[in-house]
Amino acid sequence: MEGFVDCHCHISAGDFDSDIEHVVRESREAGVLALVCVAEHAGEFDRVMALSRRFPGFIFPCLGVHPVQRDSPEHHRSVRLQDVAAALPTIQRYGDQLVGVGEVGLDFTPRYISAESDKESQRQVLIRQAELARALELPLNVHSRSAGRPTIQLLKEQGVEKALLHAFDGRPSVALEGVAAGYVFSIPPSIIRSEQKKKLVKQLPLESMCLETDSPALGPEKQGRNEPKNIRVSAEYISRVKGISLEEVMEVTTRNALRLFPKLKLALGP
Repeated sequence: MEGFVDCHCHISAGDFDSDIEHVVRESREAGVLALVCVAEHAGEFDRVMALSRRFPGFIFPCLGVHPVQRDSPEHHRSVRLQDVAAALPTIQRYGDQLVGVGEVGLDFTPRYISAESDKESQRQVLIRQAELARALELPLNVHSRSAGRPTIQLLKEQGVEKALLHAFDGRPSVALEGVAAGYVFSIPPSIIRSEQKKKLVKQLPLESMCLETDSPALGPEKQGRNEPKNIRVSAEYISRVKGISLEEVMEVTTRNALRLFPKLKLALGP
């Protein structure tokens, strides 16, 4: 299948409110076949689902609770069990319309962790969502900032078989532990300004990679709004690092995405 799949983006973000039609049109023109839109908290769920209905067959929803929650624009905190308890019934209700559960995971960035209990709360929230994903037969769309090895270990302990680790910031040797477990790693356009991502791509097999933009974040320029059309930036950089054609990167990463998200394959056809 010719075209790209953006396996992790936040197209429901307020950054796109004024020009979502234009952003979607430019994404299609850039060769994007599908956007996997993730949520970070229950307050986003209706927006994500509404966009999937507005752009059927192009925007595909994942619902989940992120390990970092925002009480206000200035205050971020580690997730609590009550955050996920409030969200799980909605995720379950929409289960047959979802392509995955996410954005879920662990984030041990020091500014979000005030005590060891915060890490344990994040672990328990991830476990709850992994259990629900298993019940719904859906893959996980996973965040693991400053927590690469603990995230992979917990996923393995929970028997998670299908997971996308987005914008992985750990060492390649740790990522390869995820590869051995069958997990897939998605690469954002910010790779062009990240030595860590470049090292990751050098060592990961292409068969374990997908593409993402994380729009509106992680774009080719640090301060600019990222958009799904920039998926080509990721693909072109991978082709240079790997010494292979852009067409091969497109073909293999899209095949990986359709394998990871079976409902995408059903929707997009052969």
